Amino acid sequence: MPERPTHNRRIVLASRPQGAPVPENFRLETQPIAQPAAGQVLLRTLWLSLDPYMRGRMSDAPSYAAPVAIGDVMVGGTVARVEASNREDFKPGDLVLSYSGWQDYAISDGKGLTKLPADLAHPSWALGVLGMPGFTAWHGLLKIGEPKAGETVVVAAASGAVGSVVGQIAKIRGAHVVGIAGGEKKCRHVTEELGFDACIDHRAEDFPHLLAASCPKGIDVYYENVGGPVFDAVVPLLNDHARVPVCGVIAQYNGDGTPLSGPDRLPSFIGLVLRKRLRVQGFIIGDHYADEYQDFAQEMGQWVKEGRVKFFEDVVEGLARAPEAFIGLLEGRNHGKLVVRVS
Repeated sequence: MPERPTHNRRIVLASRPQGAPVPENFRLETQPIAQPAAGQVLLRTLWLSLDPYMRGRMSDAPSYAAPVAIGDVMVGGTVARVEASNREDFKPGDLVLSYSGWQDYAISDGKGLTKLPADLAHPSWALGVLGMPGFTAWHGLLKIGEPKAGETVVVAAASGAVGSVVGQIAKIRGAHVVGIAGGEKKCRHVTEELGFDACIDHRAEDFPHLLAASCPKGIDVYYENVGGPVFDAVVPLLNDHARVPVCGVIAQYNGDGTPLSGPDRLPSFIGLVLRKRLRVQGFIIGDHYADEYQDFAQEMGQWVKEGRVKFFEDVVEGLARAPEAFIGLLEGRNHGKLVVRVS
């Protein structure tokens, strides 16, 4: 019989990044595994989700959520197994969706834990298409973008965990779907595997022209994940009454907080919002779980079961590789939803 582990590895925030994160911003620590007290459970992490929002949590700038404190475990969604329990509602062996972060083991009082089916074929999908990224795609597109059959929907970061699902939902709704991704390989995946009508490489020298050529009727819905030059190319193509769900602006996540260089385009954009009667709406998916999650879970679960929504993962082996993988995520190196197989 193998010996039962006695120590917990955890990756903590060692320092705040100045610009893009570097390995020195993280530190791997080892501590004895804590034992659950009354009303608590001990969780063993099986899968860890890596997502762009984590870059914001590494900063102490004002935001919608508190920053990770120096020396604290990096935040993150996880799929875990209950190892020991002092609660009636969770038994050893239960599979749960949790938020226990970048570590092997965690203590929980049960709040925020969601039981998962024991026979779930792809447990890590609870961190992807059937979890927060899928819900983000579903809400942003259907509740804010409101695509109609025949309209043109453009999706930034189209090969990523959110963008890939956005485009497939838009196709289900009968839209003409154009993705934007980085590199020929990703663009080919978006059209050949995910079924988008076109995908444009934002690294191409003539990117704005190629995007315009793929949207001959203009853009009715632009699902924003990126910002930066991609957004600059999209804006002239927006139709009257276009809708722009703003999910993220990853091009700006590694900024140091100083104003962007170049001319101030905000006045002209605000004028465009008025003239074209645009709807530009940011959202944080955590605000919508109570009212909408069950509807999402039912609809997305059916689409996945029927094969109408496909999902691809980029699996990293081992907790120690999480910092390197996360840095690569912000550089666009991942191919699909990025998850770490912890144990």
